[in-house]
Amino acid sequence: MSGEPAARNTPMSTEPARRKTAYVTLVTNADFARGAAALIRSLALTGTQADILVMHTGGVDDKALRPLADRGAGLVPVAMLPTSIAFNERHARNQIHARNPFGRGRKPLFHTPLDNFCKLRLWELETYERIVFLDADTIVLRNIDRLFDYPEFSAVPNVHESLSDFHRLNSGVFVARPSRATFATMLDRLDAPDAYWPRTDQTFLQSFFPDWHGLPVTMNMLQYVWFNLPGLWDWNSIGVLHFQYEKPWELDHPRAGALAPLIALWQAFAGEGPVPDIAGLPGPATS
Repeated sequence: MSGEPAARNTPMSTEPARRKTAYVTLVTNADFARGAAALIRSLALTGTQADILVMHTGGVDDKALRPLADRGAGLVPVAMLPTSIAFNERHARNQIHARNPFGRGRKPLFHTPLDNFCKLRLWELETYERIVFLDADTIVLRNIDRLFDYPEFSAVPNVHESLSDFHRLNSGVFVARPSRATFATMLDRLDAPDAYWPRTDQTFLQSFFPDWHGLPVTMNMLQYVWFNLPGLWDWNSIGVLHFQYEKPWELDHPRAGALAPLIALWQAFAGEGPVPDIAGLPGPATS
């Protein structure tokens, strides 16, 4: 994975679909734009033939978006969802974090829970038959195009502390089939009277798709597995690495020491130089 493919000549605007499948991420501020730049390069290095799209809100300026276009992504501007004032107040950062604190890790200050619901906009992209959504704090370590063959709605269990988490999905990676009809139904259910989604889009999607199909945990390997469940870590099988909670571009975050090898890998993808041979990387300590 050391060779760099030629960049696509993509303008800074919505681009018509060239293929029937696409990888989509969401960028809502300059911090997540940094993450998306690494994700885009990691996808390109896998040799995928799918389109790569970045949905972006008004919280991202052209300066932050330009590197994403330069790396070959199509840019899709999206508006915030037309949710009620009461809904927005219930899902404001101070409300979400006060009512359901993140006790297992620390969310960065630039994390804005209400923005997460903009993921649902991907169901409007009907020019595509299948979409694989990837959070902007992920990188792809090998070709994962086979995910397009999975049904809607497919996601990975939220395993990062114990195997008991298998009953919950993680919305950092999922397979969707765009449909404006589905999107309209989602909006009706999302903002029902007194509706509250404690983990925002993740809780909502699990409720909307109660019979979700489970993907292998290797398709959304959460970084805390590195020190919580090291026996599950196998570089040869990991397709997607997800930096949940603290982000690899944050300076001196509380877990930086424990996650140093993973941060170094993300930095390689974020830069312009060679990336390491994934299969040759050392694993976590197991004792």
